[in-house]
Amino acid sequence: MELYDVHPDAGDVQARVLINALTGAMDAGHAAALAARHLTATLDTQRVLTFDVDELIDYRAHRPAMTFENWRWTDYEEPYVVLDLVRDDEGTELLLLHGSEPDLRWTAFVDAVIDAVERFGVQRTISIHGVPMGVPHTRPTTVTAHASEPGLIPSQPEIVGTVQVPGSVTGLLEYRLGQAGHQAVGFSANVPHYLAQSHFHQAAAELVRQSARSGELALPVGDLEQAASEAALEIERQVSASPEVTAVVQALEQQYDAFMRGANQETRATLLAQPVELPTADEIGAAVEAFLQEADATGEPPTGGPAAGDEDDDPLGTAPGE
Repeated sequence: MELYDVHPDAGDVQARVLINALTGAMDAGHAAALAARHLTATLDTQRVLTFDVDELIDYRAHRPAMTFENWRWTDYEEPYVVLDLVRDDEGTELLLLHGSEPDLRWTAFVDAVIDAVERFGVQRTISIHGVPMGVPHTRPTTVTAHASEPGLIPSQPEIVGTVQVPGSVTGLLEYRLGQAGHQAVGFSANVPHYLAQSHFHQAAAELVRQSARSGELALPVGDLEQAASEAALEIERQVSASPEVTAVVQALEQQYDAFMRGANQETRATLLAQPVELPTADEIGAAVEAFLQEADATGEPPTGGPAAGDEDDDPLGTAPGE
């Protein structure tokens, strides 16, 4: 409890599902951040726990943005880590953990979240985020699912095989929950790598759908789908204006389609394979850099604030996918 304060109006909270949408070193397309902001903006939300960010955030490694204008400081994007109680469209209560991924005291933080899981009667924890992948924006968003035990997720084609990656609080939380005998599920939306630093609402909508399905919840996605449709038009406009980016997208489409054909035939194909000839890394990098310099299709990334359920005063801090 040294890491958080309990909101005085929290009351006797009981929720069978907790959605973890912490954002950190990897949330490509701001997918988890957009999903969390959407849920707190469209559903009835109440603050339950507020974590002490001074105990968890390394400010020198992740410096919060400050605004300087007219010879004075006018704004500070304060980082936050909070647990909110949210009611879905049918009144079912769930918990939403969101804000900045802690830099420090990972073990203590994970222990605190597991304590909250047990205290509030959570039966399943669902973690969501976006990962950059060699996929085109013109195809449906694919999701990689993982879980603490067999049977919690449906069978799916192999995508990356066995890999070792840098750790995250979200990964550690899922791992420790499984060790403690709790159900833990994770959904990673595969975001086009050339849009990893932009808002990709299509991925956020898919994460909400997957969370609703796994947690048997009634979660709205209409606003995210509308934003995705509007962004798609702008993305297509910019892509069509660049022959280099168009070539990259077409190559990724061929690779994606070849993978899906292989997956349907139950082969060992992965999205990391290259069944077609792709542009070189330098060609892709140059084209993507030029593409991103033109404009972000949906504006600036959302940033953090302290008020629960307020889209303007409490948007989420995000970090570009890497």
